[in-house]
Amino acid sequence: MNNLDPAVVKAFGEQWGKFDHTERDNPDLQRLFQSYFEIFPWHELPQNAEGFDLGCGTGRWAHFVAQRVGTLHCVDPSAAALDVARRNLQAHSNCSFYCASVDAIPLADASADFGYSLGVLHHVPDTEEGIKACVRKLKPGAPLLIYLYYAFDNRPAWFRALWRLSDFVRRVVSTLPFAVRSPLSDIIATLVYWPLARTAKLLEALGIAVDSFPLSAYRNRSFYSMRTDALDRFGTRIEKRFTREQIRRMMEGAGLQRIMFSESVCWCAVGYRRLETP
Repeated sequence: MNNLDPAVVKAFGEQWGKFDHTERDNPDLQRLFQSYFEIFPWHELPQNAEGFDLGCGTGRWAHFVAQRVGTLHCVDPSAAALDVARRNLQAHSNCSFYCASVDAIPLADASADFGYSLGVLHHVPDTEEGIKACVRKLKPGAPLLIYLYYAFDNRPAWFRALWRLSDFVRRVVSTLPFAVRSPLSDIIATLVYWPLARTAKLLEALGIAVDSFPLSAYRNRSFYSMRTDALDRFGTRIEKRFTREQIRRMMEGAGLQRIMFSESVCWCAVGYRRLETP
């Protein structure tokens, strides 16, 4: 298992122990699931489709997917995260669990009817190789849905400058012990996420466009989500960001075709394994 960073795996195990998403009717998760999967070709899957969730974490997306498919293989390199996923998904008898990295997915090559990996592969040392590893598990013609952090290629220069400042903070906070970085992330959520998100909500109510306003995506989301994502954002040592074209090239290089990007989530994309992968 070479395509992982042990410190990152440990950090996510700690994160999902704190934010375990046990509230199954969480409206934030429902909305996010719908936005991520709006481009997913559910109608093209075979009956009783079998697929995988790479980097399943707490099972927050698997909870929704398992209701729609025959078998769902939940894969995560963190044993602590998998313990949470098992608890959260105990009502879904069609879920199986594997503690493995992306380069050691314990499924036969060309065996899966679908796969997805949301918010995971930008946290591994080699993102492109991670995509290739996922594609190898797909049957020819099967879809793969991925979400990767975007490089603000559709944002103005001042927005990218703010991100560089926040990234400096992340590089410091992410090296601290969990007992320190966890409360620091809560402070960031309280003093940065919440005020900016609620300001965006107020501006939107006044008829002002807020798409470019920092953290406007959180304007209708709960404080729990803000705390979760603040820890995700500032508590992780590896964070990679990609432009839309970089993601397209990586997906094509991994053997995917018919690539389509979401118009509402930057950058969430789906592609289909080539019938003959070179």
